[in-house]
Amino acid sequence: MEILIKLLIVFGLGAVELWAAIPAGLALRLHPLVTGITAATGAIAGVLFVLMLGKPIRAWLVSRHSGEGERQHKRIYRIWAKYGAIGLGLSAPLLVGAPLGTALGLTLGMPSDRLLLWMGLGIILWSTGLTLAGIIGLVGIEALRHQGI
Repeated sequence: MEILIKLLIVFGLGAVELWAAIPAGLALRLHPLVTGITAATGAIAGVLFVLMLGKPIRAWLVSRHSGEGERQHKRIYRIWAKYGAIGLGLSAPLLVGAPLGTALGLTLGMPSDRLLLWMGLGIILWSTGLTLAGIIGLVGIEALRHQGI
């Protein structure tokens, strides 16, 4: 039962933000591969949730993240203008989160199928990168412990 709760925590955090899900999974002492897969699955579920609920959820996400994240939104719009669907899908999961990136993509007129493809690839890319960074950090901490630092 304990492992199920840990998985649900990582999945739920992944649906909102990969930056939170992967460190949480590693802190909960889940295997890094399980952590990465669970966080990525949660993020993809967040994207699917936004795609299914459509306009109301997009409006809520965009209004919720307006103001303090203004600089990030400008960055996303610049990426969209320069690199299109590929740039948005690959960068949004890291910069603003998968659900908000999906809402922004739909707001910008990106077709749902292309958005799902590129957001999914971006989620997989960043989940892998963040999990590897977490593993390297844990190995470094363990090495310092063995040296008595």
